[in-house]
Amino acid sequence: MTHRPNTGTGPGPITPDGCPVALYTLLPESGEAEIVHRAIPDGASVLELGCGTGRILRRLAEFGHEVLGVDESDDMLAHATGLTTVRSSIEALALGREFDAVLLASTLVNTPDPAAREAMLGSARRHAARGGCVIIQRHRPEWFDTLEPSTVYRGGIRYTVGEVRRDGPLLSTTIGYRVGDRDWTHTFTTRRLTDRELVGALGDAGFGEPRPLTEDGSWLAAPAG
Repeated sequence: MTHRPNTGTGPGPITPDGCPVALYTLLPESGEAEIVHRAIPDGASVLELGCGTGRILRRLAEFGHEVLGVDESDDMLAHATGLTTVRSSIEALALGREFDAVLLASTLVNTPDPAAREAMLGSARRHAARGGCVIIQRHRPEWFDTLEPSTVYRGGIRYTVGEVRRDGPLLSTTIGYRVGDRDWTHTFTTRRLTDRELVGALGDAGFGEPRPLTEDGSWLAAPAG
């Protein structure tokens, strides 16, 4: 299977990595901010790489954290109202300041491009204060074996997983989303990372051994060395 660029369809702008912006403005709270908040000290500063519309950061700000969001999509950032944001790719980011926690959510660490993963983790390390951490959301390795076509409803959104194609560590699929009479799709490829591979990638970037933040291990925090 050849890795193709991620694509998206549906009403409204689509980001370079295929994410439908209008859909992201409708996503409900799913407890991500609570996971991050419990993992860091009260009042800790947080940088989110790939913040989208600021859904997680807005809640973290309500918890009393100083937050800053970075995204390459002007269309996404237009919806991050009330938040301090910077338009930039994750890989090229150079803010010249450090944060107590750097957040890499949305399973970005599972990018199929190893060089992109290295660059994203490198950016996280540049911006993580010593004694701080990076917090990562990932696809669990077993998810790659169990994902099958299915339909579920959450928060008023219908999610439909289409055909699942596997090739070694790579998995490609299209997820359809329906809200009312509006439909979007997101076609993407993602790469399985074993625990050993993730620990190695974090270590190469200058982070220590990660600890799980959730029972299923889909969220982890690794200290900045």
